[in-house]
Amino acid sequence: MIDTVQQELVQAEPVPLETIDVLDLLLTLCQVWRQILLGGAIGLTLAVLYAFLLAKPTYTATAIILPPQQSQSSASALLGSLNALSGIAGASGLGLKSPGDLYVGILESRTVADRVIEKFHLQRLYHAKTLDDARVRFGKQVRSETTKDGLIHVNAQAREAKLAADLANAVVNELYQMNSQLAVTEASQRRLFFEQQVTAEKAELQHSEDELRATQEKTGVIQLAGQSEAIIRAISTQQAEIASREVELKSMETFATDQNPQMAMRRQEIAAMKEQLAKMENSQGQTGGGDILVPSGKVPAAGLEYSRKLRDFKFHESLFELLTRQYEAARIDEAKSAPLIQVVDRAVPPQKMSAPARTLIVIGGFLLGIAASIGLRFAQIGARNMMSDPARADKVRAIASAFRSGQQSAAAENAR
Repeated sequence: MIDTVQQELVQAEPVPLETIDVLDLLLTLCQVWRQILLGGAIGLTLAVLYAFLLAKPTYTATAIILPPQQSQSSASALLGSLNALSGIAGASGLGLKSPGDLYVGILESRTVADRVIEKFHLQRLYHAKTLDDARVRFGKQVRSETTKDGLIHVNAQAREAKLAADLANAVVNELYQMNSQLAVTEASQRRLFFEQQVTAEKAELQHSEDELRATQEKTGVIQLAGQSEAIIRAISTQQAEIASREVELKSMETFATDQNPQMAMRRQEIAAMKEQLAKMENSQGQTGGGDILVPSGKVPAAGLEYSRKLRDFKFHESLFELLTRQYEAARIDEAKSAPLIQVVDRAVPPQKMSAPARTLIVIGGFLLGIAASIGLRFAQIGARNMMSDPARADKVRAIASAFRSGQQSAAAENAR
């Protein structure tokens, strides 16, 4: 068959490029139909060998996650009696575009990737020299994306179906663990903030207790008059309320802007309470230097020292009680939003390969072989037409001669 095709190519008359039309193209293709079919057969054979013998199968497993939806916090209802977190309760969370964006970022974080790589020994499986190379390979094979329906799809690719499903489920499990450690909701942020404040205030309360006990041991227990004790308690409570509002304002600054109307209202409340505290202190005008007790000339120095220690103790005791109630309210709010992540579908080992697409490879190989045969035929026609023109033939010979001369000169230089 090959000899016949060669004879047809030799016997075929040169076709000028300027006169080629559709009929000429069809005539040319009909003259070499055997060559075209031979090229298609060769391409088909190579494609079949690649698709079924050389190309390694790839399986894709998918896990689907329902991210938490943004909802209004219930802290305002829980803390109505305190009126301390109403501004926080009306906040709109973290201001994210969608909850899915946050969790996709966690799924594609370096921490999650390192844990999965270490769990399945992927660096050795990927034959990666460094952990960075393994992360790059892992990032290409495990992808997370948010679809239009709001769900998160975790797609994992591997050479084995079971490994692909295990990788997808492992990434989801790591998301659960990361989510339990990070403050990703408004309630969690407030709970962490008040937890720190309660811990710090507890230490201050213990210190004030120690100071009061030391003063009692030093001066003896002094019974203050009921009026003086009431004044101390009222002023201490007022100071504790001011401190509570200031703590609340700092908490709001973690997620709200300065233009937030709730923050402006809290600042006005703090200023009014400080003004009221100043009036209460100034009402004890018989004393000087901010002494809120009875006149210093009528009370022994030991009584003054004890009163100041008692005032500090009452202040920290009231503030600790307020912060504890706010902390418990934040914990309740966080517990109510505990089911943050729900798995719609866990990944299962796929039964069919996702790659390679063998049918497309075989069809593409056959068509590519036919196209290569046709292209070779037209290249032969073009070369024959070019050589049939004396002027073009002389230019081709000159180019070939110059190319050979350049090669000879290069060889001579290398020899030297």
